[in-house]
Amino acid sequence: MTGGTAQKWVWPTDRAGAPLAVSGGGILLSGMLGQDVRAASGGRVVYTGSGLRGYGNLIIIKHGDSLLSAYAHNLEMLVREGQNVATGQVIAHMGEGAHQAATLYFEIRQNGRPIDPVLFLSGAK
Repeated sequence: MTGGTAQKWVWPTDRAGAPLAVSGGGILLSGMLGQDVRAASGGRVVYTGSGLRGYGNLIIIKHGDSLLSAYAHNLEMLVREGQNVATGQVIAHMGEGAHQAATLYFEIRQNGRPIDPVLFLSGAK
């Protein structure tokens, strides 16, 4: 996990239960509609929009040279492309996922490949 262990990571939202692993590498975090979604680590926002099918309102943050974090199904996005964000900064409010339930889909990619986000988040607040 080069680049990931030196950075501080926090859970991107308060969780109503255990994270649910999704095939493809991400996790679903259930919660309440409109609750805060936070940057899991500091970085630069490289994408905000709804142009990727199946993700709803999506935010992607770049962390260093090789890591990206993605936050999907947002009700409201509070950041813009090119903006720097701090670890734990509120970047969005939780919306509804595919099953009309308040859900955040969260993913970390290293060099373009999805990796288990729990590896970065275990022990995080």
